[in-house]
Amino acid sequence: MINYQRNIAESGLTIYEIIDPNNETLYIPTQRLQAIIESGMVGLSLQGLPLRTRSKIVKQKICECLGYPIPKSFKKTQPRFYGQNFDVYTQKSLNVQIWNEEITPDRRYVFLEVNEDDIVTNVRVITGDELADYDNTGKLTTKYQATMHHFDRSSLFATTDTENLMDVICKRNPNLREFNPNSFPNPDSLLPISELFDRLITLEGCEFSYISATQERNRGAVIHSAVCEALGYSIYEDDGRYPDLRNQLLEIKLQTSPTIDLGLHSPEDGCCIFNCYGKPFFSEDVRYAIFDGIVNQVRGTVTIDKVYITNGLHFTKDFPLFQGKKQNAKIQLPLPSDFFKK
Repeated sequence: MINYQRNIAESGLTIYEIIDPNNETLYIPTQRLQAIIESGMVGLSLQGLPLRTRSKIVKQKICECLGYPIPKSFKKTQPRFYGQNFDVYTQKSLNVQIWNEEITPDRRYVFLEVNEDDIVTNVRVITGDELADYDNTGKLTTKYQATMHHFDRSSLFATTDTENLMDVICKRNPNLREFNPNSFPNPDSLLPISELFDRLITLEGCEFSYISATQERNRGAVIHSAVCEALGYSIYEDDGRYPDLRNQLLEIKLQTSPTIDLGLHSPEDGCCIFNCYGKPFFSEDVRYAIFDGIVNQVRGTVTIDKVYITNGLHFTKDFPLFQGKKQNAKIQLPLPSDFFKK
């Protein structure tokens, strides 16, 4: 297991020096970041400290946890921990206050739960993509949505991948059991979009216990797990980042409503979503698996009626976009009651 704290300490880096997310020795993955901070912060007492002092103590302690030197003063960068791309919120309640700033998809948000005695009791780290799911007001973020259309049969709308992917598409039939679904795409594992369709159409007719749209994260986990199995992975993992299944550049949508929620990512915005091994990947390269579901309220199930596969380049030809509103302001963002129990 990589010792990130030791690597950071030996690197001489400060919290303000940017680290490429592809740097496997210095950039701490989100799940490990939570585990490391949790190990060092749970039990910390903030009792009797003024708010400004409390904020400083929390940041100093996190520096120690991660192996960073403690700066003489903390700069007002966005985010505060610039190198590891995260902000910290100390929460006595489940209402998060965010000022004049849109949620950033890839930024990490570290939440510390403190009890009535001002003792840190829990830590949760999520990405901006996950945090945006809790913004029911539509005012904090620019959320993209598309109209869900229903077709006569399962369809592969983009028959070939984008030109940018041609040199990384696997030329053989890989055994995906050897790969992690959250690892970066590479020529040994990245299936052609046509093969994605062939494997995922096997889910047509499958029935799952229905989880309402208000429990989006849990509902997503059910279909993500089924997708991983259908593609041939030996494990299911979801770290909340975009796209859902990074190893296949695949975004997954289970649709039982007339609106496709795309969160903070537009298929046609032209953005570079990440660089991997020196190669940029763009929003138009992302493949989309849209599962057209039929809900049976009596049985409490949802059945996959049809499977649609497309990519960002062709997405809007079949599922037209419309854009949500945005407003920069202070906003109270309510977290669910079980937020720190997940």
